[in-house]
Amino acid sequence: MDRLRAFEVFVTVVARGSFTRAAEALDTSPANVTRYVNELESHLGTRLLNRSSRKLSLTQGGEALYERSRSILDEVAEAEALASSASVQPRGRLRINAPVSFGILHLAPLWPGFLRKYPDVALDVALNDRVVDIIDEGYDLAVRVSRAGSTTHVARKLATSQNIVCAAPSYLRRRGRPKVPADLGEHACLGYSYSATADEWSLVDDTGKALSVKVRCVMHANNGDTLRAAALAGTGISWQPTFLIAEDLKQGRLVRVLPTYRMPDIDVLALYPSRRHVSAKVRVMVDFLAESFAGVPPWERQGSVSGARLLE
Repeated sequence: MDRLRAFEVFVTVVARGSFTRAAEALDTSPANVTRYVNELESHLGTRLLNRSSRKLSLTQGGEALYERSRSILDEVAEAEALASSASVQPRGRLRINAPVSFGILHLAPLWPGFLRKYPDVALDVALNDRVVDIIDEGYDLAVRVSRAGSTTHVARKLATSQNIVCAAPSYLRRRGRPKVPADLGEHACLGYSYSATADEWSLVDDTGKALSVKVRCVMHANNGDTLRAAALAGTGISWQPTFLIAEDLKQGRLVRVLPTYRMPDIDVLALYPSRRHVSAKVRVMVDFLAESFAGVPPWERQGSVSGARLLE
């Protein structure tokens, strides 16, 4: 059995939704398509497709093989292009993982421009705020917002964002403004679930001295937009990245508290598994993102978010 051809047939059957349409796309007979799928199932010792008179559906094993087979076929197509041309044209499916809020606000506007520039690349973007394992979960690239960077993957810095302790004016009128970090313990705070220390905030004063303060969180959430909405509603004090709340600070919907203290900055990183054998589609995406975020980050381009005019 030609396993690569079998993968191609199997992927086409799933994509087209029937053996007959797959045969038409591959310019072969339905019987030949059926033979390849049967041989693949026999070789793997598992059923890949549930067949009925009306539709096909993937089994759990079939779903896993489908995702891997698509990636393999993309890589083969790119390898063929590499062998046949001195100038590799990026092509194939590019799987990207990114945080939800950052992905919507600052990456989504970039994708149309990338696709116009590289029409042979198909983007598959997944947004979630947990830290994914790029290799185990089959991603080509991840955009991550992190203080720690990465010790297991290649990381290219795209931009930096400040973290701001802030609250809505309505909350501060009702509860008063904390004057020193210890005062945070007397306030309602909003904690980020994926932070290693959601209930213990780290700050640095103007001299560079670091301190930690225990806070009382009335709410935790694993998404920044959820915490931002709660802060805007006057629920409590939160710390938020400027890539998310810069406009709120500029418009006065949120104001900075403890202005002589700051939280450690965070980096926006492009992560990929290895420097060796970087595919053309990953390479051009990393370069595209680096160019898009070069210079002053977009969340600061309309004026500094660190100025007293915006934060007091």
